[in-house]
Amino acid sequence: MLKATPHPDYPVEEGRYVRGNDTSPVAVAIVLNTDADKIPPELERLVRAGAESGAALSGTVQTPNIGFEKMICNIVGNPNIRYLVLGGPESAGHHTGEALKALFANGVDARKRILGTDAAHAVLHNIRAELIQRFLQQVTLVDLQFEGDPEQIRKAVWACYQEQPVPFRSYSLWDPGPFTAPPLDGKITWRVTQPWWEPENDSERTALDRARALIDKLRARQAGKKQ
Repeated sequence: MLKATPHPDYPVEEGRYVRGNDTSPVAVAIVLNTDADKIPPELERLVRAGAESGAALSGTVQTPNIGFEKMICNIVGNPNIRYLVLGGPESAGHHTGEALKALFANGVDARKRILGTDAAHAVLHNIRAELIQRFLQQVTLVDLQFEGDPEQIRKAVWACYQEQPVPFRSYSLWDPGPFTAPPLDGKITWRVTQPWWEPENDSERTALDRARALIDKLRARQAGKKQ
């Protein structure tokens, strides 16, 4: 099977992950529910199981905002990744697993808030809507949350590699080949260089709409004078 070439900067965002086979059809995300410097051995084993069994990226995710944004940016930079295996516990403070499943089930609203979740800060402020849409089109979620056995992570990754569909839990998994569109380039730091791209709240949105309307009127008036 012909595989795609990831974006030259892939993976664009740093994080707590291991980079594996760039042609792999699967990434693994293990929910982290502790401080980053206190990751328990059982979560380390789940991450290692993903990496050692052939995942393109295998790591932890802690928050349904910055954490999701980094993960999305990295995955859409590699069209070969078609599955995301979710594992680990829930984060009582962040509701990370619930929010990720809600993102796949419901998407986001106009302000990029994840729909259908109780997570308090599940808003993807810092990335373009285009990246979110691509992520949801490109990737299928395989839900193994609350699964503590690394062998189940390995089996899920193995199933995603197969040339023909194989049953795994309630899923039918195989490698469908890379997503047909080119890789996307996106980083959560785009606001540093493009702060005008999207407003942060309703008042800023209203002000920006008024400014754009005024600019359009001035341009139209100027064009009329030249005719």
